[in-house]
Formats: sequence, structure tokens, C-alpha cells
Amino acid sequence: MGFEPPQRLLRTLGETYGDATAAEWLGKLPALADQVLDHASLDGERVMAPGGRSSLVVLVRRPDGSPAALKLAPPFARPDLERDALAHWDGWGAVRLLDEAGEGALLLERLHPEVSLRSLPEAKALLEAAGTVRRLWVEPPPSHGFETVAERTARQAGAMVPHRSAAATAELTAAALAAREELVAADAEAVLLHGNFRQGKVLAGDRAPWLAVGPEPLVGERAYDLARLVRDRVEDLVAASSGASAARRRVNKLADSLDVDRERLRGWTLFRAVESGTRALTAGRRQDAELLLEFAGWL
Repeated sequence: MGFEPPQRLLRTLGETYGDATAAEWLGKLPALADQVLDHASLDGERVMAPGGRSSLVVLVRRPDGSPAALKLAPPFARPDLERDALAHWDGWGAVRLLDEAGEGALLLERLHPEVSLRSLPEAKALLEAAGTVRRLWVEPPPSHGFETVAERTARQAGAMVPHRSAAATAELTAAALAAREELVAADAEAVLLHGNFRQGKVLAGDRAPWLAVGPEPLVGERAYDLARLVRDRVEDLVAASSGASAARRRVNKLADSLDVDRERLRGWTLFRAVESGTRALTAGRRQDAELLLEFAGWL
């Protein structure tokens, strides 16, 4: 099937893994998609756009006519870890893995990709998100290959260090790095986490009302997994006169509803917001960075 990779995929892969590395894989992608479709006897319907940030998703039909979704991701995005997490959850709170369709190719149950929790009013979306993510927090499989929260955030912290010397970001970066050091020193929890959980990663399904997709799995404490959810719809929070107080209330509400320590959730929310904000600055996405850093300043 002929297609052009979605622009969001082109941009994000380049920012995350480097333009040369991304371009090499993207150049092979159309041929790879055709190869996987032929090998698995799948009938491609359409490419999802804007789609994912690190993978191509194609809506397909299986040989028996049943709907599915084919996900193609580069090896450097570690689709094997997503596969292992989805297999372990086996449809409990998350999209079900139907089959492997080749290296870096996952055949998934078809959800309703146009309908995520972002389509709901905020209060309802947060309620459904909390119910969904709770199901994902299970004991990881034995001999797993998932990173820990400490390992992933150590790598991210290293990339943040240059921002400690920039006047605009020095104070927040220092606070975020200090919060991380304190959090990882006292982290004793080791459950399987989604890793990138937010409203846009929860889609409507037929088997269950809402199911999580697109995990970047790791092992650690639950507060880390909630931190990205806290800042959902950050543009609305920043635009509101009560944004700062609303953000702090959201921290407390999510922490209390899921029996997570408020201060640990606040600390991880600070770290993850500043990490995302400084990464956006490095990539030249100044408007995104300003939103994230303003939000972080409220915490």
C-alpha cells in the first residue's frame, strides 16, 4: 500500500533519535509495511494520522475479515519491550496483543483510534484514566528486561544538566534534579508501569470501554506513572486564571484516589514536566517548552 509517513512521526523520531537514524528507518518503512502485510496476509485499510510519535499504525483486516491494527516501530524504539508488557497484561486494562507480525511489527486488537479520553470532560476523563491505569500496575514478569524508573530518569537527568546554567531554566532544572535524587533514593516499589500514561493513550474499545495503548514500559513506583497524567491539557491549565491552583488540586486528587503519596507525585510531576520542557527547548519547540515550564513552576 502506498503512503506517506505522518508528519508527527517524522518530527518526533528525528528529535528523539537523531535525524540520520530516523531517516534511515523511515526510508525503509513503505517497503517494510508492504512486506509485513504480505507475510501476514493482512489487507491494509489506512494509515492512522496523526498517529503515534514513535511508530506507524495501519488499520488492517485479517484473513478472516476481522479488524485489527498493525503497529510498526523501529528497533531503537524497543518494540520488543512493548510486546512483552502487552503480553503480560494480556488485555487487562490494555490493548490485546494478537500476534507478532515480524521484527518490530505488532498485530493488535482494533480499538477506536479517533476516540480517546481527551474527548471526555476533564473530570470524567481523569476518573476513567485512574480506573484504567490501576489495572496496569501488576507485578512484572520474572526475568523481565524492562528499565527501572531510576535507570530511565538517570539518562534523562544527564540530558538536563546543561540547562542548569541557563538563566531561564536554571532554578527549575535544579529543583527537578534534586527532586529526582530524593525520589529514587527512597523508591522501594517495583510494579510494571505504562511509562507514558496520559489521556491520549487511552482509547475506546469494544471489549472494554477504555483500554491503554502505546506503553513505554518500565518498573518502579506508581507515582511516576501518574506524573504525566497530572499535566494533561496543560494548555487549558495555563490559559485559565486558576491554573496553578487547579494543577495542585489535580495532584492531590489523583494521589488520593489511587493511594499514592501526594509529595512523591508532586515531585515526579515536577521532574517529568521540566524534563519535557527542557527537551522541547533543545528541539526548538519554544511554545511547548514555555507551557511546560510555567506549569512546572506552579508545583
